[in-house]
Amino acid sequence: MLTGQLRNQIDAIWNKFWTGGVTNPISVIEQISYLLFIRGLDEAQTQLDNQARFGKVIDTPIFSAEQQPLRWGKFKDKDPQDMFVLVRDQVFPFIKSLGEKQDSNFAKHMKDAIFMIPRADILDQVVQMISAIDMKDRDTKGDLYEYLLSKIAESGVNGQFRTPRHIIKMMVAMLRPQVDDTICDPAAGTCGFLMAANEYVREYYQDALLKPSHREHFQKQMFTGFDFDQHMLRIGAMNMMLHGLDDPNVFYRDSLAEADEGKQNLEEAFSIILANPPFKGSVNYDAIAPDLLVALGKTPKRDQKPKKDAEGNKAKAPTEKSELLFLALILRLLNKGGHAAVIVPDGVLFGSTKAHVKIRQTLVEQHQLQAVISMPSGVFKPYAGVSTAILIFQKTDDGGTDQVWFYEMLADGFSLDDKRTELTKDGEVLKHENDNIPDILARWDHQANEAERQRTDQSFMVSKAEIVAQNYDLSINRYKQVVYEAVHYDSPQVILQRIKDLQASMDAGIKALEGMV
Repeated sequence: MLTGQLRNQIDAIWNKFWTGGVTNPISVIEQISYLLFIRGLDEAQTQLDNQARFGKVIDTPIFSAEQQPLRWGKFKDKDPQDMFVLVRDQVFPFIKSLGEKQDSNFAKHMKDAIFMIPRADILDQVVQMISAIDMKDRDTKGDLYEYLLSKIAESGVNGQFRTPRHIIKMMVAMLRPQVDDTICDPAAGTCGFLMAANEYVREYYQDALLKPSHREHFQKQMFTGFDFDQHMLRIGAMNMMLHGLDDPNVFYRDSLAEADEGKQNLEEAFSIILANPPFKGSVNYDAIAPDLLVALGKTPKRDQKPKKDAEGNKAKAPTEKSELLFLALILRLLNKGGHAAVIVPDGVLFGSTKAHVKIRQTLVEQHQLQAVISMPSGVFKPYAGVSTAILIFQKTDDGGTDQVWFYEMLADGFSLDDKRTELTKDGEVLKHENDNIPDILARWDHQANEAERQRTDQSFMVSKAEIVAQNYDLSINRYKQVVYEAVHYDSPQVILQRIKDLQASMDAGIKALEGMV
């Protein structure tokens, strides 16, 4: 939970950078992330040291004997100028070099990282502030990144905003990752979905991960993220390393574009996909992989005849909605039998364009659409007020949709205004009207009971035949029945008499006033 204390601590750190001359929000987040990463490495080494005291042999310590002065706990109380020189000239190069010998993905992402803290006094004050943050709760790192990303949104940079962690956890719980899954987020950002999946597997398969083959799969193949923002890739890679993944599979990739020459587009590579793809605009046909356009019923530009306007000039290049392209991409990336949980804007559910209808038809007819969870528009405030939904589906290539589960989420545990205040205080009993997520998870686990629910209920099943008859419309309002409360009005004669009585009272009042003049 993002507490007021944590919010104030991050605000203070942010302001220290701002007043020190580091004003680009992305740069501030990167510098804070580097320092958090340095602190996290020290904490991870401390855990290894504790294990060594109980007889466990540590083959690959993070810090060698000669590198002990580079640990957070060793330098944080040094003289500010000495600390500044040490961090700038030794500690920062050290974190950039991690994984260089193995030519790791992390080393590639850190290659262009720059230490931008300008003065010793700023570094000293920021280090003390970060040291004061209680990082014992594993959720704190995620909450911290969420709030940092909100700073980008407030500054109007890059349109980055995070998915709330409780929504991420709900989506992960609904897909129930297993120890042999391969999990991907094609628009990874800070890797929040991958981290939540990581924590889920650690919690439910702790014993299985002791098996060497499972442990190796967990470390090397299980989690993959793609993004085309190098800044976010660095932050995401550091985030994954702090969650125990030595060489994060986070790659620079424009997921919607055609693969570079000599390479193939990824197909059927993952068993689970969790994503909140960007849905703020359209992508030019020139930049889109042709197979994704075909999946939306469109003709790739290379197969089209050049179009001209009325004056004979080359017409404006056509575009396609990014949210539709990502759905087509996810279907391509999934293994047959794989599952996906994807956040989409409401327009995907009822849009009437050829591409909108085509992708919904594909989900219903060629695969198994399992659930549509409508979320209130305040879920993404204060960054965006758009209404969204979660689509859950399985790739089958041969249909399978019979009944689709619809749920209208009315509350997610927080106020739906810009403040997003937690509605259930410590010690209070959770109320359904304040948070629907426990009910969503419970009903998802016992779907057999949902068939008996009425269309007036918060959740219910809709047959494939009915969805087809509605041109594959997936908006819950298309199927939900609203019960209107009967309102009884007085007869016209009674209302007229009431008006006459009021008029008479007014006339009497006026006469009384005239008598006083």
